[in-house]
Amino acid sequence: MTTDQPTTDHLPAPQPDFTPDPVEGQRVFAEDRAHLFHSWAAQGAVNPIPVAGAAGRHFWDYEGKRYLDFSSQFINLNIGHAHPKVVAAIKEQADRICMIASTFANDKRGEAARLIAELAPGDLNHVFFTNGGADANEHAVRMARMHTGRPKVLSTYRSYHGGTSTAISLTGDPRRWANERSGSASGNVAHFFGPYLYRSHFHATTEAEESARALAHLEQVIAFEGPSTIAAILLETIVGTAGILVPPPGYLAGVRALCDKYGIVFIADEVMSGFGRAGEWFAVDHWGVTPDLITFAKGVNSGYVPLGGVVISDPILETFREVAYPGGLTYSGHPLACAAAVATITAMKEEGIVENAARIGEDVIGPGLREIAERHPSVGEVRGLGVFWAVELVRDRESREMLVPYAAAGAETRPVDEVVAACKERGMWPVYNYNRIHVVPPCNITDDEARQGLEILDEALAAADRHVD
Repeated sequence: MTTDQPTTDHLPAPQPDFTPDPVEGQRVFAEDRAHLFHSWAAQGAVNPIPVAGAAGRHFWDYEGKRYLDFSSQFINLNIGHAHPKVVAAIKEQADRICMIASTFANDKRGEAARLIAELAPGDLNHVFFTNGGADANEHAVRMARMHTGRPKVLSTYRSYHGGTSTAISLTGDPRRWANERSGSASGNVAHFFGPYLYRSHFHATTEAEESARALAHLEQVIAFEGPSTIAAILLETIVGTAGILVPPPGYLAGVRALCDKYGIVFIADEVMSGFGRAGEWFAVDHWGVTPDLITFAKGVNSGYVPLGGVVISDPILETFREVAYPGGLTYSGHPLACAAAVATITAMKEEGIVENAARIGEDVIGPGLREIAERHPSVGEVRGLGVFWAVELVRDRESREMLVPYAAAGAETRPVDEVVAACKERGMWPVYNYNRIHVVPPCNITDDEARQGLEILDEALAAADRHVD
């Protein structure tokens, strides 16, 4: 089952026996706004849609309107909504053991760790479980600092690594700024420019030039920061929220070589790109590179129960063979979360879901987006792998001026807001970030569903075209 679409007849109907209930929707909305504090938002501007249910690649509100989920929520529902095998595994585990401390051995905890380690490349044979991606990155950095005895970590400007203190400091995108102003971000982090040929910082015109010049820049940053002070280089294998930037050939291998040269730990952040999102179990597999640590979350169990972690290489494990690791979490390896991970990984293998993500990207989404780009002057570039794509919007293709400015807010975001509103009006829920629309549906999306979403995006981009100079 590696070339055909995944089996979907086991999935529930997109909207099973749902009767619209606007009154209940109003109650849900009122309770939310009366008591809930929303993340990354000015609370007075929050206006959430009450969601009544979800299944497969769709969710629906209390008015009965259905949305094709081209966002995978927070780009984490790799296996889609309400997958029955994962739901059944959570129920079965809840009937047996809901919670047991991480000091005990637990069958699903051990099985999940084994399955993840078996999927990881090279000698990454051990798993430390966390509650999500941010604390996975926090702990990976702590491990690297203790392993090397060095304090500093390098990460790219175009990146997002999480909202906790070290993770937000490592983050390059503008969400870092307010945390730095408030003193909430930690120190000992330096940023550099990663490869991004469409907006090259290195005046490159080819992928080969971009790769070589980006690596030369990184080595210069290492030299100026002091190699003996640098514990780790932390990279999203494919930059996610900050642009879905696929690294050019040779770049990750070059980073690996620089880390080996200077005794630096290479941490691959696969929180978003892992578990099928890029058409491989881990995105690093596209380039045959083995990091020292891999961080993961999101797709490991599609977020059905919060779970993240760090996959650890043998040499770093040895650092803590006789010395206690000074970190842990109450819910590390939570049985419900691990049962969901085992069921998710097993279902993805049985149903060819990772292969489906690769095929959909190559045969449907990639060609479809390139055709869309030809029709819309507002589209500057499309790029991606698997079910992990970005549509970069511009005011002028020649100058490549962004449709909305970097770190835009308020009225400046209107051109992209209009595209997003048009998508939602037509029944497709997108992801967007500044001047980009991200195409990131579940990995088990069907051909017809992918084409439907692309058709809606095609229509919605007329709103962006009106702002082209």
